[in-house]
Amino acid sequence: MSSVFRGWKVGFTASLDFCSWKPERVVEALSKIGYGGVEWTLSHFNPETKSIEELETLVKTTRDHGLEISEIVVQQDLVEPDEKVRRERIDMVKRCIKAAGEAGVDTLNLFTGPSPSDPNSPKILRSIQEGEAWSMVLGAFDELVEEAERYGVYLAVEAVFGHLCHDYYTLKELLDNIDSEYLGVNMDPSHYALYRNDVSWVVKRLRDKIKHVHMKDVVGRPGIHGEDFIFPLLGEGIVDWKGFLEALRSIGYEGFLSVEFESFEYYAKILGKDPVKAAKISMEQLKQLVKLCED
Repeated sequence: MSSVFRGWKVGFTASLDFCSWKPERVVEALSKIGYGGVEWTLSHFNPETKSIEELETLVKTTRDHGLEISEIVVQQDLVEPDEKVRRERIDMVKRCIKAAGEAGVDTLNLFTGPSPSDPNSPKILRSIQEGEAWSMVLGAFDELVEEAERYGVYLAVEAVFGHLCHDYYTLKELLDNIDSEYLGVNMDPSHYALYRNDVSWVVKRLRDKIKHVHMKDVVGRPGIHGEDFIFPLLGEGIVDWKGFLEALRSIGYEGFLSVEFESFEYYAKILGKDPVKAAKISMEQLKQLVKLCED
């Protein structure tokens, strides 16, 4: 399989209906399809509901099936005016960092907030000023990076539509303010493409900061998800996949290409909410996209 992907490792995010599956069933399914890694979410890796022994068992189960854990998705909204709630979220991430380090997982996926999908989240420039939001995020990451350095865990921040960090330029503000080798990037080209960033250029600018890569496409313009833009199947959107993958190759990236399947209408209406079918169709799309680098 590695020859098909020219040395890249490929993974799949255990979201969708995988969230309710037992770990053994998830990794067995992904392994049979040909994936080399799984990206667990808090549905499976959560130190608030599971003991360190249970988390270590999850890691062992994954590896026993020949898969690696590419990262853990721990995304918590850090733009939160309620200090008590924000404190709880920061502490939650800290517990995840500690648990990951103790269980032998080296990368966590984070974002900044405020999440546009949460109606209770503040709206920048409406209910909260941008400077106040940045103060919250930078203060949180000062603490989180210190914890990450203590446990040797990389924080891979994802620029996400509608968030404080949503494209290259806003993400760069975070990276410029906190200098640590353990503060890195989860590179999801769909969000950069949505804001019309040159994804190939962004990859070359971020270079060694890229700790993990999401494979996800997008079509539309910034606005409301589902109305102004959607995340379609890989290859159906505006991401320049040939340029993106060639840029990753040029900087020597050898980490995971992990599918984050968010074509929700297709998943529900065509795939019948079957996550295995989503993983299978994504694998075929991945193979075709990587072939673009050879043309």
